Amino acid sequence: MKIVGGGLVLVLLAFPQSALAQGQARAEAYAERLVAAAVAQTHSRVTYDGSYRRIPYPGGDVPETVGVCTDVVIRAYRRLGIDLQVKVHEDMKRARKSYPQLWGMSRPDPNIDHRRVPNLRTFFRRVGAELPVTDDPAAYRTGDLVTWILPGNLPHIGIVTGQQSPAGRPLVVHNIGRGPEVEDMLFLYPITGHYRYSEQ
Repeated sequence: MKIVGGGLVLVLLAFPQSALAQGQARAEAYAERLVAAAVAQTHSRVTYDGSYRRIPYPGGDVPETVGVCTDVVIRAYRRLGIDLQVKVHEDMKRARKSYPQLWGMSRPDPNIDHRRVPNLRTFFRRVGAELPVTDDPAAYRTGDLVTWILPGNLPHIGIVTGQQSPAGRPLVVHNIGRGPEVEDMLFLYPITGHYRYSEQ
């Protein structure tokens, strides 16, 4: 407050956002970018193919015309500068016994480990990204990762979008066999994991 010409004038100071609010804004922007990178994949033709392939390390990817559910997640994060191939491989080297021993591997393999849902689930849990599994649609926010178990005991993963079905369920971008697509399938199969992962 200051005096101007004998009168009082109230000077309002613009206080900066709190660190908490700024952090939340960054997290929301990050999540939007992640979803945009995933949804962009729905515009490309991708043949469902999870066969073993030798790929470069780091930064390796199978041909862009092929992929499975994990590749949607891997490619989306890579667009944001996070290489899950490296993240998973390095963590497996540090703590291999913490990861599922399902494939008869004698050591970590950067060609395939990050493309397996059980390994991604373990990695996200180990880095503190795990959230409760619930049947409340509001708990699943834009950019969240969800895993399911499909008929035939097949693990699956997708990314929650900011879009909703007419019933208010968050839509998910995933590849269940027809290439990347956005669908109302959050509660269609049993949910096995819920994660929120970023490096913000």
